[in-house]
Amino acid sequence: MNEHELIHSVKYWIEKTIIGYNFCPFAKKEFESQRIHYEVVSDYNKEEQLHALVNELQRLDANSDIETTIIILPVGLESFFDYLGFLDIANQLLCEQNYEGTYQLASFHPDYCFENAKQEDAENYTNRSPYPLIHILREKTLEKVLSKYPEPEKIPQKNIQVARQNGKTPFLNILQESKSIY
Repeated sequence: MNEHELIHSVKYWIEKTIIGYNFCPFAKKEFESQRIHYEVVSDYNKEEQLHALVNELQRLDANSDIETTIIILPVGLESFFDYLGFLDIANQLLCEQNYEGTYQLASFHPDYCFENAKQEDAENYTNRSPYPLIHILREKTLEKVLSKYPEPEKIPQKNIQVARQNGKTPFLNILQESKSIY
């Protein structure tokens, strides 16, 4: 897939899963106002992937009209365990670059599996995406929207319940459709 197709695939997944099942009650506004930047990093090299992360943090610093960034990593992190290792390093880099408290990273992967969950459990689909993704969120925005949302600490549990009630089939279908919409 080319860059445009990868971005379109991720947008389709966001619209149908994240917004469609209301896994993130704040996503719709930013999605519809096109305040999400999508960056495709098609490099296997971990150093280049981390360099791209720093570039995106700097882009957010320089562009207040971009609310959030989604980094799409279609190659090099296909293994969920490799991805988790990369995510640990990315979070360390966030601290080393003095971005802790300014941004936070959310993680999505095609094989996402919560600790103590079975690989086939529907709840994993709350964080399963068509490709490995790093979602960079602005802390101030999160604090602001969460302060207005009733019981935000219950969002993850609500999402798990929604996923379990629907079963994994609709989420699998969306993931398959996201890669074949061309």
